[in-house]
Amino acid sequence: MMSRWSDSEAQDFVGRYAAQGVNEDLALRTYTTRLLGSDPRLVLHGGGNTSVKTGAKDMLGEDVEVICVKGSGWDMGNIEPAGLPAVRLAELRRQRINLLDSTAPNPSVETLLHAFLPHKFIDHTHSTAVLALTDQPGGEAVVREVYGDRVAYVPYTIPGFALAKSVADVFDRDPKVEGLVLLQHGIFTVGDSAKQAYERMIEFVTMAEDRLSRQRKPRAQAALPKHVARVADIAPILRGAVALERNAMAGTVKRQILCFRTSPAILDYVNGAELARYAGQGVVTPDHTIRTKNWPLIVPAPDAHKLDDWKAGVREAVDAFVARYHDYFARNNARAEPRKKELDPLPRVVLVPGVGLFGLGATAKDAAIAADIAENTVEVITDAEAIGQYRCISEAHMFDVEYWSLEQAKLGKSNEKALSRQVCVITGGGSGIGAATAKAMAAEGAEVAILDRDHDMAVKAAKAVHKHALAIQCDVTDPAAVRAAFDKVVEAFGGVDIVVSNAGAAWQGNIGAVEDEVLRKSFELNFFAHQSVAQAAVRIMRAQGTYGCLLFNTSKQAVNPGKDFGPYGLPKAATLFLVRQYALDHGKDGIRANAVNADRIRSGLLTDEMVAARSKARGVSEDQYMSGNLLGREVYASEVAEAFVYLAHAEKTTAAVITVDGGNIEAALR
Repeated sequence: MMSRWSDSEAQDFVGRYAAQGVNEDLALRTYTTRLLGSDPRLVLHGGGNTSVKTGAKDMLGEDVEVICVKGSGWDMGNIEPAGLPAVRLAELRRQRINLLDSTAPNPSVETLLHAFLPHKFIDHTHSTAVLALTDQPGGEAVVREVYGDRVAYVPYTIPGFALAKSVADVFDRDPKVEGLVLLQHGIFTVGDSAKQAYERMIEFVTMAEDRLSRQRKPRAQAALPKHVARVADIAPILRGAVALERNAMAGTVKRQILCFRTSPAILDYVNGAELARYAGQGVVTPDHTIRTKNWPLIVPAPDAHKLDDWKAGVREAVDAFVARYHDYFARNNARAEPRKKELDPLPRVVLVPGVGLFGLGATAKDAAIAADIAENTVEVITDAEAIGQYRCISEAHMFDVEYWSLEQAKLGKSNEKALSRQVCVITGGGSGIGAATAKAMAAEGAEVAILDRDHDMAVKAAKAVHKHALAIQCDVTDPAAVRAAFDKVVEAFGGVDIVVSNAGAAWQGNIGAVEDEVLRKSFELNFFAHQSVAQAAVRIMRAQGTYGCLLFNTSKQAVNPGKDFGPYGLPKAATLFLVRQYALDHGKDGIRANAVNADRIRSGLLTDEMVAARSKARGVSEDQYMSGNLLGREVYASEVAEAFVYLAHAEKTTAAVITVDGGNIEAALR
């Protein structure tokens, strides 16, 4: 591991923050905290912390001695000085009321530890290399061999006052040490300057890496099926198996979003002959338990030709995982004071031999965090097993951390939105109604995948939603392209719950004179493409077994044809009946099918040229054409999007058509 300290960068931080009234100590503390936090081999998703002891002025303008400690909830990789709240050293035990800024985040749960050590700068990470050495039956002996008397060694203790006192006692016995190794937890380094503490961390981690590179033994591999199933075929099955049914009568479930990862290192790990032994031990550092549970779900290797058998095996594995979690909770809660309320018993990581691993979560972000930690776990356990045998903290210790209120607080409390945990695919999502619908679905909590023939437009629309939105180039008139696009959605999120089949184009012409080629092109896009999209979605929804929702943009032309607009209206009319057929045939699967009949919405379909042509065909001005409805108002794409969102919410509505046209009595449906 190489030091990334740069004198010029350090001075840039000092200069940048001086203008904000931040002193040099805190500016340099921010700089090295970012250096540590941007390396996943050291710090991952809120883990680790840093501090600096310095001077500051309180709210009365008086000089006080403080310790600035990384605040709970801040990511070290992009931390700002505000993420290192200042706490009075003299009165630290009173913690929260001693924050100089009452709006600042809570300091780290390890604030007392930082305060009890006398050093100016203190760095703490969960280095994968150090954990691989300490997570052994004889871990202390291994690290003593590496570091000798340069560091002090602290037995595992849950973070808080007990750990802080234990560390202080160890340091008092040997005040010349340059750091501390907290067995089965992480490593601390100290220094008189930010650079010294940081570079000691890099040096000690490098020493651990060097030890791990020697005397490694290979891992025995298990036998796999000759034909291992694809991710796109197994993810929906997994996703359905780990969903929690809320109300069977209402047809509602608590779904999970999945994040898939694979690599040669991951495959070597999940294909190991002793996977159940080493992967089932527990977390590599206690900070991970709130994100990943204490052990992963391990399922059989999927045979591509025996997916029904594999599905049954997955269900059995999930049932066994849940039963194990219930037993674990009951055992440990019997000694807890006060008694705890059991968290949901579902896994957060799934290991699939022959395939890779999945992170699970309420959102794509949560799933990605679980997957990141799972990859980190793979690295630590692989290294630990290569030089010895992996052994983590005890079950009792894992329970104490998992159900510790200060740890759970790191996850934050928020009410889930109505479409949270659902994946929504929108075709023709690069502009107009599709882009507006993508924003509206995301605002309700859904994960969004935007399909469009124009990839640049899809990317632009996805960026307008949020960073986890997916953009896929897809010509929906090509069934193979549609299948491939849905496979990509499944690989990204684990499945599909809502589909807005919106892509379309408006061909015009007198029906008695129009060329067959024009009519056939219109049917390919405005009817058959809807069928291809719906078929691809239903295949996934049925594999999940967690219901689903098909939504179609059918247009008022489906029931109220316009003059010289037959090439567009005829396939739209067929699509209206396609909606009803899906409702009829797949209601038994809990899959709803509904439509929106919109009219005169400015979009990629209804262009300025099209508005001019349709206005001329009806003998009215363009303004009159756009507001030619009972309300006399133009209808916008965002209002059509609201109708799609309503239908996504309407869990007891199927075979319905909503008109969004400002009022057109000829197109009204009962």
